Amino acid sequence: MMNVMNYNGYLARIEYDPRDNIFVGHVLGVSDRISFHGESVAELTDDFHRAVDHYLEDCAKTGRAPEKPASGKLMLRIRPEVHAAVGIAAAAAGKSINQWADEVLARAAHRRRAA
Repeated sequence: MMNVMNYNGYLARIEYDPRDNIFVGHVLGVSDRISFHGESVAELTDDFHRAVDHYLEDCAKTGRAPEKPASGKLMLRIRPEVHAAVGIAAAAAGKSINQWADEVLARAAHRRRAA
């Protein structure tokens, strides 16, 4: 099971550091390093919120657009036979490849988080 937190559209991976006896989190999907920690879930959550808010405030102060974890565009290189099978599966479902892939990938990603 992957331990993930979500705040304001930003996702973070959570790990336990037994050496320091704290939880440590890292925001995923942005090139800036955003990390936070806490001894309890409440502290971890508060520090996560502060870290994301600080990142957004810093972007506003410096005139940078804050990065979002994903743009909504996904470029894939897949084998031609898989591409053909995807096209057939999408057409059979009465959907475009984009619609079909969005649904399939969403189901797979949610299953992964729940596992």
